[in-house]
Amino acid sequence: MASDSIQVSSLPPPPIQYMNQYTDEMIRKGRAPKPPPPIQDTYHMFGNTFNTEESIIRPLESQGIKRLYPQHFDRRRELKKLNQSLLANFLDLLDLLVNCPDSPKRTEKVEDLSLLFIHIHHLLNEFRPHQARETLRVMMELQKRQRIETANRFQKHLDRVTEILQQAIQNLPEPMDLDSKLMIETDLIVKQDILDKTDVNSDPCDIRDRIMCSIVDQMQ
Repeated sequence: MASDSIQVSSLPPPPIQYMNQYTDEMIRKGRAPKPPPPIQDTYHMFGNTFNTEESIIRPLESQGIKRLYPQHFDRRRELKKLNQSLLANFLDLLDLLVNCPDSPKRTEKVEDLSLLFIHIHHLLNEFRPHQARETLRVMMELQKRQRIETANRFQKHLDRVTEILQQAIQNLPEPMDLDSKLMIETDLIVKQDILDKTDVNSDPCDIRDRIMCSIVDQMQ
């Protein structure tokens, strides 16, 4: 039981637990584990050994597989030919299984089908870099179109706000009109104050009465 517990504890943590160690708080405190160092020479994936210096799509010769098409070829044409050959060999295999299932040619046909599938899979994998570049191009075009649409909407809102502000400024009353409607005859009050200072007993009429009389005269 002790050996089993040690074996279980020595296993690497599950991916979810490993990802949870890279939270913002863990990174801010410097407690997040360091990423693994880059691979230098070789690595194993899906039971196969790969070299970091080799190309992403390994040639068939490096894998010990016989090439059925030339070095320079049209991929579409070769895929069609391989598909037709695959269909013909499959029909031959069905014929062998019906007529003579114990024939040694059955193993040869299975190997031929496997070789054709490997070639088809290899040709499709050679399209992966082009597919990745095309996917990246489409994503960048989509982001560009979204940003242009956002900028256009923002410009429309900005133009609308500018138009509303200009209309509000144009609808404001003139300063002279505002003074004439809201203010009284301040000049008369100022003159009367000056006269009162010079001669208090010269005019017994109050300034308010004089202003009211002036307003009544104007209304008539």
